[in-house]
Amino acid sequence: MGSEMPTDNDPWVEVDAEEVRPYAVTGGRTRPRHTLRLASRLAPARESPTGALGPEAEQAHALCCAEPRSVAEIAALLRQPATVTKIILSDLLDQGALRMAVPDSAITDPRNADVLEACLAGLRRKFSAAEAS
Repeated sequence: MGSEMPTDNDPWVEVDAEEVRPYAVTGGRTRPRHTLRLASRLAPARESPTGALGPEAEQAHALCCAEPRSVAEIAALLRQPATVTKIILSDLLDQGALRMAVPDSAITDPRNADVLEACLAGLRRKFSAAEAS
């Protein structure tokens, strides 16, 4: 048993696969700027995205334009790990292309964790300089 290199005939190697490594999709980043849960739902924002979007970001944006979707659902449809998807979605939130989708009934309950997390994330963004002190 020597160390043999895979060949085109090896059934375990996909020669024509166009797989992009997760670090290439995220630009080497390992954490999203926004706190997103798997159940967090995103919808298109009123603003159009600023700057060019990568192919995965374009797909994610298109998926959310059809209907509000959860992070888990977007990750599954993109066929990307959840962490990679969160980074992509976080970038889209920063660009103003997406917003957190909060159902009307959730707003009326002040104990709703999703609403409280969205408020906390907004406060952290607004007062990030104060947090560093």
